[in-house]
Parts: sequence; structure tokens; C-alpha cells
Amino acid sequence: MTTDRNIKCAPAATDGLGETLDREGWAVLPGLIDTAACDGLAALYDAPAGFRSHVHMARHGFGRGEYRYFAYPLPPLVEALRGMLYARLAPIANRWHERMGMAVRFPADHAEFLARCRDAGQRRPTPLLLQYGAGDYNCLHQDLYGEHVFPLQVAVLLSAPGEDFTGGEFVLTEQRPRMQSRVAVVPLAKGDAVVFAVNARPVRGSRGDYRVAMRHGVSAIGSGRRHTLGVIFHDAA
Repeated sequence: MTTDRNIKCAPAATDGLGETLDREGWAVLPGLIDTAACDGLAALYDAPAGFRSHVHMARHGFGRGEYRYFAYPLPPLVEALRGMLYARLAPIANRWHERMGMAVRFPADHAEFLARCRDAGQRRPTPLLLQYGAGDYNCLHQDLYGEHVFPLQVAVLLSAPGEDFTGGEFVLTEQRPRMQSRVAVVPLAKGDAVVFAVNARPVRGSRGDYRVAMRHGVSAIGSGRRHTLGVIFHDAA
């Protein structure tokens, strides 16, 4: 599987990303990877030798559907995406932590951050492929996995809405202090990626910044099959 030539998001395409993430807690990167790469990644789901574990959501109360965590070494395209996106997001993550009064800062190089994870016992890779069929869904949740948590993650839709599946919208909720929760339904096309907060994000208030908690999930699939690539930047304990 090729790597860089399948990634269609040039550095300029992330201009304004920090502003959108500050405002909404999520942002879309249109056409992050091309159609061939989407199809190639989705096809990996049926090659279990490349994965470290297989999870059926219903067994754990996570919803319905299933996913597989990749094993190291990651497929070249997944490895390339993880490193490229981390480099774009690390400055935003550091700014968020500063605004939320959190002492942890993130290095510019993803390998250095993964070394920090390994030193804390977080050695299991977290990028994953998710597969949903008719009636499947993913409950609202957060992907934390251990002490070291990078505050942003990415999901890439590998299937075509209206062609490969119906329903199955990507959903985010934001729990604001002393207020009702806010919900966002993120429109995605095949190859689009959504960048979003893993756990908390800073919001500017009249008395300075405060934290809001965010969760994400997928609504019920009406028909067909939906595949997604999840790119999480911290590894699991």
C-alpha cells in the first residue's frame, strides 16, 4: 500500500484548523485520503494477521458493531497519517493544555511522545479499523487508554454515505458546566477525516477559559456496511 501519494491533505489544507477546533471542538479535513486508499484500508479488516485484538461492541456494552486494533508495525499509510497529523496537531494540543492549566506539554516528534507512553507502560498500538452493519451503532465514549493522553484524535470515513451505507452519522456531544449538553452531527464523505477532542477542550468564558467534556459516537446504521479508520496518537496500557 502506498503512503504519501494517497494522502491528499497538503500542509496548507490544515490552515485555520486550530481556529475551528477552538470554536467547535472538532474540524473536518475534506478528502484526507483518496478513494483507492480508503478501499485498501477497509479491505484490511478481513486480514486479521495485521491486528492485535478484535472487539465485538455488544459484549462490552459499547453498542453494536466491531473493531480491530492494528498491531505494530502499522500499515505504512496508517503510520504516515499518524506522524503527519500529530505534527500538525501538537502545537494546538500544547495551546489547549496551557489554556486549561494543565502542565503536560507534547514534543514536536510523535516518536518522542510514543517513547513517553512506553516508559509509562503504554505499549499497545491504538489505531483501529471499525466495521458496522445494519442496526449497528457506537455509544458515546472517550478513548483514553492510560495516563498519557493526547487531547486530539482523528477518524477517517472509508465508505461512501448513501452508496455503501445509510445512517451511521458521526456524533459529538459537549457537556458544558451548569448548562445542557450540545450535540453536533458531523457531515463526512468518503475519504474525509474529522479531528476532535478526546476528552476535554478549553472554551473562552467571561471569566477566562474553562473545560468542557466531549464524547463521540456513531448513530445507527440503516443499511449496508460502514468502515472507519481511527487514528489515536497515544498508545494503550
